[in-house]
Amino acid sequence: MAKIAMIGAGSLVFCKTLSMDILATEALRDSEICLMNPSKPKLDRIAAFLRRVVKENKLPARITATQDRREAIAGADYVILMFQIGGLDAFRIDYEVPLKYGVDQCIADSLGPGGVFRGLRSIPELMAITREMAELCPDALLLNYVNPMGMNCYALGHARDIQSIGLCHGVQTTLDLISGYVGVPKDQIEHQTAGINHMAWFLSLKDKRDGRDLYPLFKANCEKPAYYVNEKVRIEVMRHFGYFMTESTGHLSEYISWFRSTQRGLDLYCDEPGFGGASGAYYKYCCMLADKYKDVDYLEMESSKLTARSVEYCSYILEARKTGRPFRLQGNVRNDGYITNLPAGACVEVPVYVDRHGIHPVRVGEIPPQCAALNLSNVVVQSLGAQASFDGNPELIMQAIAMDPLTSSVCTLREIRDMTAEMLEAERRWLPQFKGRKLRAVPQIQVPKGTKPAAVPLDPALAVANRFGILASQKVEKAKSVKRKA
Repeated sequence: MAKIAMIGAGSLVFCKTLSMDILATEALRDSEICLMNPSKPKLDRIAAFLRRVVKENKLPARITATQDRREAIAGADYVILMFQIGGLDAFRIDYEVPLKYGVDQCIADSLGPGGVFRGLRSIPELMAITREMAELCPDALLLNYVNPMGMNCYALGHARDIQSIGLCHGVQTTLDLISGYVGVPKDQIEHQTAGINHMAWFLSLKDKRDGRDLYPLFKANCEKPAYYVNEKVRIEVMRHFGYFMTESTGHLSEYISWFRSTQRGLDLYCDEPGFGGASGAYYKYCCMLADKYKDVDYLEMESSKLTARSVEYCSYILEARKTGRPFRLQGNVRNDGYITNLPAGACVEVPVYVDRHGIHPVRVGEIPPQCAALNLSNVVVQSLGAQASFDGNPELIMQAIAMDPLTSSVCTLREIRDMTAEMLEAERRWLPQFKGRKLRAVPQIQVPKGTKPAAVPLDPALAVANRFGILASQKVEKAKSVKRKA
């Protein structure tokens, strides 16, 4: 009987979805699902629901529950992470404080000020879990669903004794969109996709049945208003950079600088409601759900019937490990030469095969240079943010956020420092690695009117500039034209 530890089982949507997928998989029905969550009411609700599912479907599975993480991890074959440190209280700060400084985020969980601080809250727990796994279940596979995926998996890549993979549904759901746009069943689309989480590129799209290149039709349809309106930001990036990517307009609009940094950009490209680009869409959605179900156990109303599995990769990975039948997915892993024009050690999203022996990422090689350049703009933020957490260095937090494409397009360095300091103080209770450390103040230097510049030595560049100045200011007489004899 495989032991599957669910850490953060209070995440009712994710925990329910993944657990139902596991219980719907024939090869996994005799597993123990060990639920762990620090909050007992949420833990009791999900445990009661899953026990009802097991009983009513007459399954051999066991459902156990604990508030002790070490107990959950001990002897586990798989450790699945789905927690959110700080909950809505921290999320509010992630969204509202940057907005005050002009940084308008739609999702605020993967990059930008919100994503960086969510990562800073998560990384200490992630690294503690890897240490516990090395002690209590060294051969287990860690499956991470905790955002920000890129920054968190960059950190997990430093735990070299533990095998881990980060999982997202961006590729699967984007293939649904592509399938509809080209009129080819999803399972008949062959694709090569690579890059980073939430910014992986569909490098090729082909119809398996006849080898036809689907990109020309896809691009042609994306030029039509009825198609374009659904994904303005993603399609604009494809029109200018050549390739479609794996995350929605709401997400992508905050990873790059061209769509949310001006009101003109927001009105033109981020005008769809909700996750189509609205300000604070994800935070407001989470608040709505929290308020709606505050005094309600929605799981009591959920059916115990086992249905077809979701698009989430988790159960398929566990099934491949159990049966030995290979499964191909897109996974987030440490870049050990898989994409050669992205930094070693970064988190990359590449094709991965899973079988009885573990996970096997595929070497893609170079991706198009313009795609790598956009990826690098995000990788820099992720790596600086993770290093800030490792070192407990507030300066690196500020520098990570300063390198964020959206933030750097709307804020000065002074404003970014002030914003970072405000967020650090507001979230300090969830950031133990920065205990006793503050971001240093860098006050604005005031230059009184009439200040005479200090004398400086003349370097060659200035000498050239001065020569241009002399040529521009000196008086000259026009030379008289001289008629030449024929």
